[in-house]
Amino acid sequence: MKAFADLIKTLDSTNKTTLKVEALTEYFKKAPEKDKVWTIAILSHRRPPRPVNTTLMREWASELAKIPLWLFEESYHIVGDLAETIALVIPPAETSTEKSLNQFLQEIIDLKKKSEVEKKEYLFDNWLNLNYYERFVFTKLITGSFRIGVSQKLMTRALSKATEIDEDILAYKLMGNWEPSKITFNKLILEENEEDFLSKPYPFYLAYAIEGEPEDLGDVSGWSAEHKWDGIRSQVIIRNDELFVWSRGEELVTDKYPEFEAFVEAIPNGTVIDGEILPFPEGEIGTFKDLQTRIGRKNVSKKLLEKTPVILKAYD
Repeated sequence: MKAFADLIKTLDSTNKTTLKVEALTEYFKKAPEKDKVWTIAILSHRRPPRPVNTTLMREWASELAKIPLWLFEESYHIVGDLAETIALVIPPAETSTEKSLNQFLQEIIDLKKKSEVEKKEYLFDNWLNLNYYERFVFTKLITGSFRIGVSQKLMTRALSKATEIDEDILAYKLMGNWEPSKITFNKLILEENEEDFLSKPYPFYLAYAIEGEPEDLGDVSGWSAEHKWDGIRSQVIIRNDELFVWSRGEELVTDKYPEFEAFVEAIPNGTVIDGEILPFPEGEIGTFKDLQTRIGRKNVSKKLLEKTPVILKAYD
C-alpha cells in the first residue's frame, strides 16, 4: 500500500505527462503482482463497489477527530474533497502500514457484507493507524473517486514501457470483463495469446503541417483536396468474426459504438476501414457538439443511441 500511496501522491502532484508515465512505469516494474493488477483495475475504472455511504463516513470522521459535525462539514466545503478532509482532520499516525494494496482491497470488498458497527470499527482502526497520505488513498479506495489525471491510454503506455509489450496489444488485453480479484498479472498481461494480434490496427495516415512554404508544393491543380470532417478519426477492423474500433489516439473504443456491430455480419473478415466517426442525428451529419454526448460514455443507453447515432464515413 505504501508504494501505491507514493504513486498516487506523485501522479497527483504533477501535470506533466512524461513524469506520470515515468512514475507508473517504475511502479509496474517493482510492485507485487496482485498490487499491479489492482492498480490497472483502479486506473481503468474497475473499482469495487462502495461499502460505506459518505454520510456515515462524514459522521464517523468527525467523531474520531473529536470535532462537531458542522465543523467537519464546513471544512469539507472549504477543502472540496472528502478523503482529503478526513486525512486532514484526524491526527497523523506515527507509523506506516505494511499491508499490501491487494490486502486492503480484499478487506474493502468483504466490508460490504459487514454490519454497520463492524464497518465503523474497520474505518476507525485504519484511519488511526495510517499516515496522512495513506489515509487519503485508503479513503479514496472506499469512496471510489480517484481523479488524478491519468487516462487508461496513459496507463497503458506506462505498462507497455514496463513490460515491453505493444500498447495496442495491451489495450486489447485490458478490454472486456475481467475480475481483478480473480486474475493474475501473468494471465492478464504477460501471457502470450494469438488473439492479441487480431485487433492490431494499421498506423494511422494523418495530415501533418508542411515543413516549407505552400508555394513549394507546386501548382494547386496537381493536388486533390478532401473535406475535413469534425469527428473522430478511426479504424474499424473485422477479423475472426470480431469487431475492433480504434481511435486515432490508439485507444480501443469498440464498446462505445455498438452501431458498428452490424459490420461483423455484413463485411468479410480481414477488412479494415479507415474513416471518421460522425454523429448522424435525424439522418444528417451533426456537429462535434453532438458527438461529445457519446465521447467518454462507458455505457451507451438506448435513449442516447436513438438521439445521437453515429456513422463511419470511410476515406478512400
